[in-house]
Amino acid sequence: MPVVSAPPLRLSDLVPPVVAGLISVIVNYGGTFILVFQAARVAGLSSELTASWVWSVSIGVGVTGLFLSWVSREPIITAWSTPAAAFLVVALSATPYAEAIGAYMISAAAFVLLGLSGYFEKLIRMIPPGVAAGLLGGILLQFGIGAFGGMSVDPVLVGLLIGAYVLFKRFTARYAVVGILVLGLGYLLAQDRVDLSGLALQFAAPVFTRPEFSINGLLSVALPLFLITLTGQYMPGMLVLRNDGFKTSANPILTVTGLGSLLMAPFGSHAFNVAAITAAICTGKDASQDPSRRWIAGVAAGVFYILVGVFGVTLAAVFMALPATFITTLAGLALLGTIGSSLANAMADIKSREASLITFLASAANITLLGIGGAFWGLLIGLAAYALLNGRWPSRKASLAKTKEVSR
Repeated sequence: MPVVSAPPLRLSDLVPPVVAGLISVIVNYGGTFILVFQAARVAGLSSELTASWVWSVSIGVGVTGLFLSWVSREPIITAWSTPAAAFLVVALSATPYAEAIGAYMISAAAFVLLGLSGYFEKLIRMIPPGVAAGLLGGILLQFGIGAFGGMSVDPVLVGLLIGAYVLFKRFTARYAVVGILVLGLGYLLAQDRVDLSGLALQFAAPVFTRPEFSINGLLSVALPLFLITLTGQYMPGMLVLRNDGFKTSANPILTVTGLGSLLMAPFGSHAFNVAAITAAICTGKDASQDPSRRWIAGVAAGVFYILVGVFGVTLAAVFMALPATFITTLAGLALLGTIGSSLANAMADIKSREASLITFLASAANITLLGIGGAFWGLLIGLAAYALLNGRWPSRKASLAKTKEVSR
């Protein structure tokens, strides 16, 4: 059988995935990175230690995401654990920083062991595709609503972005997200709404902190950090990849990100992992109509993260200087395609439709119990509904067959 070679890569093929990678980075820094600064302030960290935290988590995320995307030729987007950063805002007030560093290392080592064991991948493959799609749709729903919710706060900016997005979709769908990014930034600069006057490029310097290990750090930081990151990031992150037809095993992703977290922990990095929400920006059709080109978005995001890490808090501050309304609208519009395909996949199988709908609604409700976020509880409720409504659990072969059928 003759080997069919892939068509040559043109410059125009690079623009959508590279911009998708850039948008995912902007959304991450502009949307959730403030939690890192809040946690650093609670811990009483110096500006040098805070800059080291920014350096370590940015470089770690960039290198692991770039490496995994390049090797797998799939858009493996990595990010810091946002729910874990929110947890640390509280936890670091009662835990010495050196003990927290030791706890970060214990949690990272546990992820390495989990990845090497292969059990997490087996669990992912057992989840019915409709339930997985419902979970993803529920997680992303708030971002889709956020794209339009800003209309009451900043009607001109939001109206401009939404109108432009629809027009771009009508006449040049391939560059819709690129177009609204450029147009939105141009509008903000013309209105003088982005203040960059006080910024100066400065290289970040990593600061090594000798870890200390204690029972308090293990139980108060390491164990919650592991569970929160596993259920709030790795689980939905892998389902994002599955939803868009990418089949990379979870095992190397867990192992590589766990090793990266372990190496960067002494410099302040709390945890990084496969991304969920920002990954969806890079895994869908808006990143590239050709799925075989979307890995470029993962490489691009990695490069942008590394650039931010090199310059520490400076470039992070640039992203955070963008208006919150712009960030939420940009993210919501970039995710519309993924939200739509998630809902379509969730409703595709009549037998699992009601369980998928329950998963979607439970995930969208963002239930928080026992310190664990909505993704875990939405999935748990959805799986329980599936088992009760169908009277049985799907076999691994049946789940794989349905996954292939839905992804066609």
